[in-house]
Amino acid sequence: MGRGAARGRAGRVLTQQRHELEQAELAAALLAEEYRAEAEEAAVHDLVEVVTGASAVTHRFLQLQLGAQEEVCALVTGKPLVVSGLENDAEEQAAGRGVRYRVVIEREVLTLPTGLLELSAALSREEKIRVADRVPTKLVVADRSLAMVPLTGRGAEPAAIVVHASGLLESLMGLFESVWREALPLRLGAGAQITEDEAPGPDVMDLEILSLLLAGMTDASVAKQLDLGLRTVQRRVKGLMELTGVTTRLQLGWHAYEKGWVARG
Repeated sequence: MGRGAARGRAGRVLTQQRHELEQAELAAALLAEEYRAEAEEAAVHDLVEVVTGASAVTHRFLQLQLGAQEEVCALVTGKPLVVSGLENDAEEQAAGRGVRYRVVIEREVLTLPTGLLELSAALSREEKIRVADRVPTKLVVADRSLAMVPLTGRGAEPAAIVVHASGLLESLMGLFESVWREALPLRLGAGAQITEDEAPGPDVMDLEILSLLLAGMTDASVAKQLDLGLRTVQRRVKGLMELTGVTTRLQLGWHAYEKGWVARG
């Protein structure tokens, strides 16, 4: 009887301890989940900031450019909301420090009263400027780590969001690159005349290589057919992929059909 009672008491103690351990584990799990939720919420707040008011938006816009170290990328619409994409001292100072500028402007900017003057000044600073019929939104990205996008609606107070390094920022940078690829370069010609370059495209040899590749031939077969070196064929294909901004040959073929470089069938 004594041994049975002892085993019973030991069993109850073990059961109690196991229950307490389970409760402790549950409490720890709940605390960890609560901590993660709070951390994620704080992280989201840190990734995006909202700026309201004309003076605040202007200040943050200038601050963004003054803080850039390597490159500023911008999309400029024909109707600036608070500040112009090209008219400010911060841009001149940044360019003077060696910061590279890549800017896509909406064609309407060319018709603005001071548009040509500002573009001429920007081109003289060796900024790279391209023009598109339409730009989807005003956007500024500094060093691929900080972006600014307007939020202003009709009749609303000027506002913008500043996006820090995140998946959203990568998407905005992707948007810029896609618009940049399709836009036409601007250059400053004789007599300070601003002209648009022809859209870049493949030459006759590139088209022949593309046609044979799309017909199913290998690089080596194409090189033999056209009496070229294998590396020459591969270099030209790589150049076409860079020109179109694609990463696979399948995408290159699709792009070639869409652009009318080669004909189906």
